[in-house]
Amino acid sequence: MLFSGFDIIIPVLVVLVLLLLFAGIKTVPQGFNYTVERFGRYTRTLTPGLNLIVPFIDRVGAKMNMMEQVLDVPTQEVITRDNAIVAVDGVAFYQVLTAAEAAYQVSGLENAILNLTMTNIRSVMGSMDLDELLSNRDAINEKLLRIVDDAASPWGIKMTRVEIKDINPPANLVESMARQMMAERNKRAQILEAEGLKQAEILEAEGRKEAAFRDAEARERAAEAEARATQVVSEAIAAGDVQAVNYFVAQKYTEALATIGSSSNNKIVLMPFEASSLIGSLGGIGSIAREVFGEGNASSATSQRVSSARPPRTGPSQE
Repeated sequence: MLFSGFDIIIPVLVVLVLLLLFAGIKTVPQGFNYTVERFGRYTRTLTPGLNLIVPFIDRVGAKMNMMEQVLDVPTQEVITRDNAIVAVDGVAFYQVLTAAEAAYQVSGLENAILNLTMTNIRSVMGSMDLDELLSNRDAINEKLLRIVDDAASPWGIKMTRVEIKDINPPANLVESMARQMMAERNKRAQILEAEGLKQAEILEAEGRKEAAFRDAEARERAAEAEARATQVVSEAIAAGDVQAVNYFVAQKYTEALATIGSSSNNKIVLMPFEASSLIGSLGGIGSIAREVFGEGNASSATSQRVSSARPPRTGPSQE
C-alpha cells in the first residue's frame, strides 16, 4: 500500500502541534513562581496554575519557592566586648516576595542570606558584654531581624524571623559565673537578714518607747489622783474637819500593815508600834462612819474594828 505525500504531512503536522502545545503550556504548582525569559531576558513571572508562553522563543528561567523557608545558621565563635569567647548558632526564616528580584538581583540566594546573618550575628553580639548577651536574647533577635531584613530587602525577600538558638560560653567561664552568682546570692541574703534585724530592733525600740510613754502616763495619772486626794484632805483640814485627817492617816497605816503582812519572805513580823495611835485612828474612822451611815451601825462596826485591832493581853490578870 502506497502512502501519498498528504498522508505523510498530516501525522507530521499533528506531532508538531502536540510539541507546540507541550512547549507553550506551563503548569506552575502552588507555592512557586516561574520567571519567563525571552532570548535570555526576563519578561514576566508565571503564577500558580496553567500558563501559556511562546514556544521555542520563551523559556522558563528560575523556579522560585514562594513559601516561607528556614535556614540553619551553623555554630560560630563570637568575641564579646569584654573579650569573652562564646559559641553561637541560630536559625533564620525568610520568604521570597518578588521572584524576579530574588532570581536576578543576587547569585546564590540561600548562601547570601546565610553569610549576611552570620556576619551580623558577630557584629551585634560582639558589641555587647557577656552578661548583657546572656540576659537580652530577645533584644538581640529583634536587632538582628531588623538589620538583616533591611540588607536583604533589595533581593525581593522578607526576613520573618532571626533566632539565636544556643549561646555556649567556655566551661571555665561558666564555672566562674556560677561562683559569682553564688556570691551575689549570699550577699543578698546577708543584706536581707541585716535589714530584718534592723527592722526588728526598730520595732522593739518603738515598743519600749511606747511602753515607757504608757508607764509615764499611768504614773502621771496616779500622781494626779494622789494630788487630788491630798487636796481634798487639805481642804477638809482647812475647814476644821479633824476626822478627815484621822481617816487619811488610818488608811495609810492599815495599807502599810497589810503590805507587810502579805509578804512571802517572812513568816513572823515583829514590829514595835503604839497601839493607842492605831486605835485612835480607827476611832476617827468610826466617827466618820457614824456621820455617814448612822449612829447604830457605825458604833457596832467601829467596836468590831477596835476589838480586832487591840493586841492580846499577856501575863497574869489583876483582880
